[in-house]
Amino acid sequence: MVFIPATQPAQVATATCYIPVANGQLVNPVGSTWRPFSQAEFAATHLVINSQHFMGYLDRAACWAVDVEKPTDTATWQWQGLRSLLGMVNEEYFLLAGRALQVVQWHLDHQFCGRCGRPTVSNDDERAKVCHQCEIHFYPRLSPCVIVLITRGDECLLAQHARSKQAIYTALAGFVEAGERLEDTIHREILEEVGVAVHSPRYFHSQPWPFPHQLMLGFHAEYASGDIQIDNDEIVDARWWRYDQLPQVPPIATLAGQLIAHFVQQQTNQK
Repeated sequence: MVFIPATQPAQVATATCYIPVANGQLVNPVGSTWRPFSQAEFAATHLVINSQHFMGYLDRAACWAVDVEKPTDTATWQWQGLRSLLGMVNEEYFLLAGRALQVVQWHLDHQFCGRCGRPTVSNDDERAKVCHQCEIHFYPRLSPCVIVLITRGDECLLAQHARSKQAIYTALAGFVEAGERLEDTIHREILEEVGVAVHSPRYFHSQPWPFPHQLMLGFHAEYASGDIQIDNDEIVDARWWRYDQLPQVPPIATLAGQLIAHFVQQQTNQK
């Protein structure tokens, strides 16, 4: 499966597919695994359309995100948050669903200019809402975050977050603030949350994380100095864990899970 992003239809498509969204959730038939609707399937739903947004081509099918009225027939329809798709659909579908949710939310959030209050219009040349009075362009918002796995020999530092509903231990993460480099964010967040210093941060890879509009940038970093001192605000516990004695960690579908799995594989290969 290949998805090619685009902002305007520019080629002849072999088919059309739709991703209906209602109130920030994906609309899907009860009991079925999520996937985009074909043109015939979507037409048969009779869902009420508020707006639709071209996203690109999925295997040469023109793909549209559609903001619809939330259906009331709970025997037929279910509403799924993006997190529920983790590990349940392939990565391409997960990314596509996240893109659809973000595009629809961007449309809803920027129908009016934040400076003068006048209605905005869509730009035909790029994905932007434009206020011609103020000459301001509003693009889909992305908030970059770093997520860092700190290692010390055959151990890694994992923390339990206060907002977590399960006793899951994960890598440390935080938003990039204005004026910061990614390296600055890494050192600041780690020092604030667990009180230790690190060195040699190494980029791993990234993952769109549309909850609602983050971009996660993953790093490994090596412990430099300091004793663990949790902030007791965002973090409720943090410990060093040997690679073969880990607690419950995030699933491999998440960037945190991939960072941890990569470290475990490295240590296993060295033994």
